[in-house]
Formats: sequence, structure tokens, C-alpha cells
Amino acid sequence: MADLWDELFPVRPHRRPPGSTEMLRLLAYDIADPKRLRRVANVCEDYGVRVQRSLFECWLEDDEFARLWEKLLAEVDLKEDQLVAYRLEAQAARERLTAGQTMQCTEEEHFLYVGSA
Repeated sequence: MADLWDELFPVRPHRRPPGSTEMLRLLAYDIADPKRLRRVANVCEDYGVRVQRSLFECWLEDDEFARLWEKLLAEVDLKEDQLVAYRLEAQAARERLTAGQTMQCTEEEHFLYVGSA
């Protein structure tokens, strides 16, 4: 199952490094339906980088984050799914600790999974 997950959700680096007016937003989600999950992941990939399966780091200005949030709200079912976003001040973002492998991907890949229910 881990291989399938990795194929469906390839790891990508930050598309835009942090700037002076952007804030680090941590965005996490729990999506009940696989189709909605893929759509939500696609939206997040347009704005940030996946650091865990359902966690993204997004360096965004307030107006960009508002657009992202609206796009996400259009994709989820609020009765079944959950979105959580945290805003970190620049100093706190610079002081984060990491351990383990750094997620990297140089090419964007697309996969189509066809399975039976």
C-alpha cells in the first residue's frame, strides 16, 4: 500500500522559496473520500510542498492563502472532511526542527489508478 500511496502522491520541493512578505502556513487535512482526497492534494500542490502525507508547508501572502482556502472549501464535504491551517510567524518558521529524510522530487509525475471496489 505504501508504494501505491507514493505513486499517487509524489513528493515535490517548494516551488517558491519563502520571501519577506510571506508567512509559513501549515495545512493539514483528513478527507474521507479518495476522489476528494486527490482533488484536495492537487490544490495544495499548487501552493506548497508536501512534508507528510496530509501535511503541506505553504509560504504565502494573506491574499494567496485566502484563495487557497476558498479552493479547498470548494472541494471538501464539511460533514465528512476536515481542514486545519496554522500560520507561523517568520521567526518561528526559521526555528523549526526537522529530522529524517528530506522530501525531494525533481519531476512532476501523474498516475492513474484503476481498481475495483
